[in-house]
Amino acid sequence: MNWLHAVGRAAVRALYAEISLEPKPGLVSFRDTGSHCDMDASTFMRSLFSLRHYFPAMAQAGYHAARFDTLQSLGLQAEARMLMATGGINTHRGAVFGLGLLCASAGQVRAQGLTLTPHHLRTVLLATWGQALAERAEAASACAPRSHGQTVARRYGLRSAGAEAALGFPCLLDITWPSLQQALATGLGERAARVHALFATIAVLDDTNLVHRGGMPGLRLAQGLARQFLAAGGSFQPHWVSHARSVHATFVQHRLSPGGAADVLASACWMQSMCQSAPLLRAPVERVCLDTQKRLCLG
Repeated sequence: MNWLHAVGRAAVRALYAEISLEPKPGLVSFRDTGSHCDMDASTFMRSLFSLRHYFPAMAQAGYHAARFDTLQSLGLQAEARMLMATGGINTHRGAVFGLGLLCASAGQVRAQGLTLTPHHLRTVLLATWGQALAERAEAASACAPRSHGQTVARRYGLRSAGAEAALGFPCLLDITWPSLQQALATGLGERAARVHALFATIAVLDDTNLVHRGGMPGLRLAQGLARQFLAAGGSFQPHWVSHARSVHATFVQHRLSPGGAADVLASACWMQSMCQSAPLLRAPVERVCLDTQKRLCLG
């Protein structure tokens, strides 16, 4: 089906948009390897190529409202292909989970004859797989951790990627997506808008990748630098590239890498491609930054 190919192409292009974006603090790009010594941009290219059939398969499974066990099996198979392509390096595990669920949700949105919008994606995700995701998140908190993310989430009481999904992706849909859409609506180009949305995400996300590398001080440092970037105007400030690259240098110095935020940004790029008919938010961009600051202050 053509729509399956469209979902899959948009997903792969979104992953390419994330790896090709620069500057982005601590993360791998075509400019440098950020805080990583075991991977570069070519590693990510092999990885995303290995996933090209996975996302349409998830969309098709979602169209048929497949059980969560089926989605999980497809995800594990995709993860195995990714690790084979990268020589065992985890490049896109978070995207396999999060973006894969969004593709499945897009399939179910189509099956119900709904317009593909962020609201409908969240609604069908929670209605179709919400209970299974909640049970999965609860089980993960009770069992021995299976990943670095689960380990630090439990140790520090953070919201894991699984918990984010069980809640309907609040960071993606309430922070990253509005920030990206508002930046585009107020005149920024795609590169600047995506960097702006990435910093808005880093500022609020419980990014377990940051905690794994730098502990809670690393997370707070990263969030603080992101807040400073936004307070200075974000990508609307005249010298935003040099400011963002300065933050990048600090992240590299401390070996910090916001991989969770990168996964969320990739999902937002996919939504940008798939939800073109969704209306742009109309509030001034300063309101988006203010709302972000309020969320930070509220905890």
